Amino acid sequence: MSALLFLLFLVLSFQLSSSSIATLTEGSSLSVENPEDVLVSPRGIFSAGFHAVGENAYCFAIWFTQSPGQNRTLVWMANRDNPVNGKRSRLSLQRTGNLLLTDAAQLDVWTTDTASGSSVDLLLYDTGNLVLREVEGSILWQSFDFPTNTLLPEQVLTRFTKVISSRSETNHSSGFYQLFFDDDNLLHLLYNGPQISSVYWPDPWLVSWNAGRSTYNSSRLAVLNVLGNFSSSDDFTFMTSDYGQKLQRRLVVDDDGNIRVYSRKGVGDQWSVSWQSNLTPCTVHGICGPNSTCSYSPDSGRTCSCLPGYRMKNYSDWAYGCEPEFDLSCNRSESRFLTLNHVEFYGYDYGFFPNYTFNQCKEFCLQLCNCIAFQYYFFISSGSFNCYPKLQLFNGYRSPNFPGALYLRLPNSSSFSDVESIAKYSLACSTSSRAVLLHRTYSKDSVNGSVKFMLWFASGIGGLEILCILLVWFFLYRNKWQSRVDTQDYVPAASRFRKFSYSELKKATKGFNQEIGRGAGGIVYKGELSDHGAVAIKRLHEANQGEAEFLAEVTTIGKLHHMNLIEMWGYCAEGKHKLLVYEYMEHGSLAENILSNNLDWTKRFDIGLGTAKGLAYIHEECLEWILHCDVKPQNILLDSNYQPKVADFGLAKLLDRNAVKLSNFSRIRGTRGYMAPEWVFNLPITSKVDVYSYGVVVLEMITGKRATMDDRIMEEVDTQHRRLVTWVREKQKKGSAMTSWVEDILDPAIEGNYDVAKMEMLARVALQCVQEEKDERPTMNEVVEMLQKSNQENNDE
Repeated sequence: MSALLFLLFLVLSFQLSSSSIATLTEGSSLSVENPEDVLVSPRGIFSAGFHAVGENAYCFAIWFTQSPGQNRTLVWMANRDNPVNGKRSRLSLQRTGNLLLTDAAQLDVWTTDTASGSSVDLLLYDTGNLVLREVEGSILWQSFDFPTNTLLPEQVLTRFTKVISSRSETNHSSGFYQLFFDDDNLLHLLYNGPQISSVYWPDPWLVSWNAGRSTYNSSRLAVLNVLGNFSSSDDFTFMTSDYGQKLQRRLVVDDDGNIRVYSRKGVGDQWSVSWQSNLTPCTVHGICGPNSTCSYSPDSGRTCSCLPGYRMKNYSDWAYGCEPEFDLSCNRSESRFLTLNHVEFYGYDYGFFPNYTFNQCKEFCLQLCNCIAFQYYFFISSGSFNCYPKLQLFNGYRSPNFPGALYLRLPNSSSFSDVESIAKYSLACSTSSRAVLLHRTYSKDSVNGSVKFMLWFASGIGGLEILCILLVWFFLYRNKWQSRVDTQDYVPAASRFRKFSYSELKKATKGFNQEIGRGAGGIVYKGELSDHGAVAIKRLHEANQGEAEFLAEVTTIGKLHHMNLIEMWGYCAEGKHKLLVYEYMEHGSLAENILSNNLDWTKRFDIGLGTAKGLAYIHEECLEWILHCDVKPQNILLDSNYQPKVADFGLAKLLDRNAVKLSNFSRIRGTRGYMAPEWVFNLPITSKVDVYSYGVVVLEMITGKRATMDDRIMEEVDTQHRRLVTWVREKQKKGSAMTSWVEDILDPAIEGNYDVAKMEMLARVALQCVQEEKDERPTMNEVVEMLQKSNQENNDE
């Protein structure tokens, strides 16, 4: 009997050992065709192997070990955006020390890109960390450094990592929501959708301290511990509702844009939510796509609806939102406005206009051909009605708690109503689980080697002949083809944005003969276009990009709309010719106007505030990489009302996309006199370099002096203070209690009475911006808030 029991024990032991693998050694592999090829952590908490994500589509993943029949809880994937075939695909640990995932034994789809001269193995730890290590213990690669949509306890989020949501509950490919540390050292949630990108957590209208955050720690680390406490270097912390218990936990950026912590006791138990970041689901950006609204009720959950007069663009995916069923005329008499109470759309305004009456706001929108709606409501903190003309409608939601309304612009002939729209297009928001076909071709092995060789040889000869014919054709017909390119119709790249031919822009500028500006990036010419009138055309010096990359860059810039950013109307990309087409500004640059003494004190204050708004927008309300890197008076243009518009934003990245890596630029950018110390000392480059340059520009505007003083001015100032910043600081220190120190620095061209408090605030803000230490400078959002507060206080008085 004992012998029989011993034999049974051996059989069971053999079966258990064959169903899982403790360690993957070099030269061995895991096969997609063998469900038993699974790595299991020492205590069996986690498993790693191939997971089916669709029909004949697999990803190599890590999951919590589950009970039989229970759905897997995935925590990591190697190839979430590139599944492999269910036949002959393998994860192999090569003898060189590289871990390689091969699709159908033919295509390499994922690799750790590692190498080692000693023996290596692959282990799955009980923390859920998959580790590739050398035998002596040094780690070559680990999955904790490359999170997907989940952070596990003790897995550290750093400045170099992002947690990116899945597309839906059943589609595990990369989604639209990202948790990451921005250049301001704050932990953010970003919506990075098909059309726009915007930060929505913490609330973007809050400065860091009002959100309970601190920017004064550049370590950029965040971690959830095993007891349920989360802490981040920006002072954001929370404890889960079950804090203190040792449970299985996971922090997930879910496909609905919310961060949640899930907990359970062990295998077989249900997961429960023990913390979440957002208690108002409809305020998550992009959840219903453009031109649609999100509404929430406890019974039906969250639903999306198209605006009146709009229809769904993709009936199976709300991310693409809705499109209009009508065409708006620029003729103001042909438009009407439909009132949508308790509806708000956040961001993408033409501007912010306080103390406007309803009729003023309505008339302002009608004057803009591209204004498709306006938001109007009473702002309690300022005690005034605010007007927000809308050029695009994103991030819309309905809530009885929102006191204002949206006024939607429609054609007079339309009969659309709010009720009809909701009834027609209501759809649950969490619908995006369609299978996606992989466009991948696999070779067949049924043909023998000799036949293969002959086929390849014949194909090579045929290909060579075709190449020769194409070369002859190219040289014979090149000129004819080029002339056709010059006269082709434009290709739309974005709203109000098109591609111009080189010959069209050459004709518009009369052979590029009227130069109106120049800089390191290129020369600007004035031109006349039949559909735009006067335009400014910038001819770029550097032309190293291909057209596809160039188009991707300029389309991104062309999508940005703000009343304090110069508007790009199009581009040209033909061979070495790369040109950008902008709106023309009647009053030229700030530099010209300072020299000509055209600016009174009110214009100077408004220019300082407007410029700050434009820079704040590109830093914090659109794509995360946009830094200006060359803020100076020549790049601040003034329209017919002397309102400022920042020009040349985004060109630092456009001209040399590969120069940016981990916030470091390969070469100094900017203009001497306006450059932050980070450039000189080769420190990490963040948005604070623009803040510094902005401060210098404001000091120039207040004083009327250049950033680098000439010899004549040097003689008038103490020789120890040869820079404008130092000179202004010295005047501030020597200021008496009887008079404002601003009087000692103010440009003599400012005649008559002026608001001392406003000009002093402008000067103080500028001095904060030019601090040597970047962490002591405010963000551009904080600059806007300080100047607006000063403006409001003085208006109240």
